[in-house]
Amino acid sequence: MKSKTLFLTRAAVIAALYVALTCLSDLLGLAKGAVQIRISEALCVLPAISFCAVPGVTVGCLIFNFFFSGNILDIIFGTLATLIGSLFATLFKKHKYLSFIPTVVSNTVIIPFVIALGTTDGNLASVPFMMLTIAVGELISCALLGSLLLKALEKHRGVLS
Repeated sequence: MKSKTLFLTRAAVIAALYVALTCLSDLLGLAKGAVQIRISEALCVLPAISFCAVPGVTVGCLIFNFFFSGNILDIIFGTLATLIGSLFATLFKKHKYLSFIPTVVSNTVIIPFVIALGTTDGNLASVPFMMLTIAVGELISCALLGSLLLKALEKHRGVLS
């Protein structure tokens, strides 16, 4: 019973952090558009440390998209991209500094279609360019900020384990 409660508590804290950090990014004008630098995406490396981060980042993404996006495609497929990325990030336990790769790939492939279909009346001509810009934003958010987060957590082993 204690381990289930701890798991849910950790997942809930991660979800809350994801929402708060995405709101911060949104307030700074970074969370939407072609180049999205969501500070919260740094949390997407956490599944390489603990599985509780998978529901944490997924639910956090769902909550933000539901309450702040207003785009049904973003609510569904943006959350799905986060879920896919975080599930595959669990495979990087031995190479946690590479755990950003699945999130970058899933968002780079999925999110440009969400943006194109949700904001440009279905015009897919801009998708290749948006794939590039989304990849840049995700590399900053996940690879750079995620690596800094992992480095900081190394000093506090056991926080998520």
